[in-house]
Amino acid sequence: MLPKWRNSESLLRPCGGTTIDTRMRILLTNDDGVHASGLKLLEEIARRFSDDIWVVAPAEEQSGTGHSLTLTRPIRLRRLGERRFAVAGTPTDAVLMALFHVMKDARPDVILSGINRGANLAEDVTYSGTVSAAMEGALAGVRSIALSQVYAREGMGDTVPFAPAEAWAEPVLRQLLECPTPPGTLVNINFPPLPPEDVRGIRVARQGIRDYGRTRIVQRTDPRGYDYYWFGLGPTVETPGHTTDLEAVADGYVSVTPLHLDLTHESSLQTLSERFRG
Repeated sequence: MLPKWRNSESLLRPCGGTTIDTRMRILLTNDDGVHASGLKLLEEIARRFSDDIWVVAPAEEQSGTGHSLTLTRPIRLRRLGERRFAVAGTPTDAVLMALFHVMKDARPDVILSGINRGANLAEDVTYSGTVSAAMEGALAGVRSIALSQVYAREGMGDTVPFAPAEAWAEPVLRQLLECPTPPGTLVNINFPPLPPEDVRGIRVARQGIRDYGRTRIVQRTDPRGYDYYWFGLGPTVETPGHTTDLEAVADGYVSVTPLHLDLTHESSLQTLSERFRG
């Protein structure tokens, strides 16, 4: 089954005729750690585009660290093999170590972050180490893409199936790498938790939002009698036409969401400027 794009005119229109440079240098990173199965799969996929592949990733899992930077302790770098390094730090640390130390004399043309075990949809992008690694790349002016495999239920651990990502990542990336990328932007991809043959296609969608007021805090008690807590996310806020990444994945599509780093709320600029005008 060949992927089909929906709601994608603005992303695909300028891409005709562009070819992928097979000599491009690709940096791989993630937040699940350098030994994660999703990173191994991403490397296999990246090698279909280039032989110049570098891996600089956290030594251990860093899920939920967001765009944090290590400032209060030294960062350790360990070489695991040719063009393969582990960083004792966050995903942002890993990207910075790659750009300004490991690859300082030959910076990457593309940064691919993932493939994350679990969704990075809606406001997840502000917590996600996977997406934040791509953000750091975008800040540095490097074309950056984050990839995540959504799973069907909680508690799957290392049994999360990556088959949808394995089947769909290459065609999605091929389309994206043929497109020019505006400065200060990145792309966030999420694969639905379905058998590859049941995926309905690819949908370009805006970032969604969950019902924050219905976030759950799950309380448990450990064997010594002390309470501990888990956070549970609220349900999706539905939109007319199902236009968000949350709804795209729920509808069985691979979601492709362009993000930008300028967090300015444009429509408030004029209002606040008038209020503070002296």
